Amino acid sequence: MEIIVNGETRQLEEGITVLTLLNLLALDPARVAVELDRLIVRAPEWPETRLHDGSRIEVVQFVGGG
Repeated sequence: MEIIVNGETRQLEEGITVLTLLNLLALDPARVAVELDRLIVRAPEWPETRLHDGSRIEVVQFVGGG
């Protein structure tokens, strides 16, 4: 299937979850927020939320500093 992650098209296997996508992208789930098709997806929902062909995902990483 084809999805768009932060504006970039990616080819992935059908039906992966948000959590699987974060793992594939090597992102720390504790440090990101996820929007799927313009709706915020809460972290407890990531393991069950499946992506579909044409999904648009925005992933924002939190960065600390001072």
